[in-house]
Amino acid sequence: MNERSIRVLIVDDHAVVRSGYRTFLECMGGFEVVAEAENAAEAYAQYKRWSPDIVIMDIMMPGASGIDASRRILAFDRDARILVFSMYAEPIVIRQALSLGVRGMLSKDSAPEQLCEAAMAVARGQRYLGGDLAMSLAFTPRTPREAIVEKLSGREFEIFQMLVSGASIEDIAEALSLSAKTVANRLSQIRQKLEAGSDIQLVKMAAAAGIVPWIASPGQAGD
Repeated sequence: MNERSIRVLIVDDHAVVRSGYRTFLECMGGFEVVAEAENAAEAYAQYKRWSPDIVIMDIMMPGASGIDASRRILAFDRDARILVFSMYAEPIVIRQALSLGVRGMLSKDSAPEQLCEAAMAVARGQRYLGGDLAMSLAFTPRTPREAIVEKLSGREFEIFQMLVSGASIEDIAEALSLSAKTVANRLSQIRQKLEAGSDIQLVKMAAAAGIVPWIASPGQAGD
């Protein structure tokens, strides 16, 4: 890394943000922004094309999230070095990203210099977690909801939420522009991942995790 600049792919859906990152990193020296992407699909394509030393990834983007983009990149290259730099840094998101193999996370509230520090650390193969995020993890216990979210991809969790909220396979397929067969296959995978034998079990799990309200049966009313 000392012999050449660290090659960077910046992923953020806001052009002005990408431009700001590029200007700051290149002015600091030691970095070369080789590509930018505004969504998850473009991030994957640009990663395959440029093989950057590090990806600086936002979480919230139109369509698939930065978590989904990271999952796809890491499936292609398990050694990919991804630094998540986002305003959305709830413990559930941090744990999900780290469980995928993301090497670093930093809040956008951090000082600009910390972005350089984190990027250099991740590019060297080290792990980096911003101090505020580390504190958040340390003092926030894992919830039942997180236990479910961490087992599912972003799209699977979206389908899961719609199903347990009462949507039919046809409703889900239409809302997500998928075929009914694809949704049915995804639901089968969701049941396997959550070790649920039926959709009723999925609903009970969702209710226990607070994802949907628990509705008591007539025999339970007043208990």
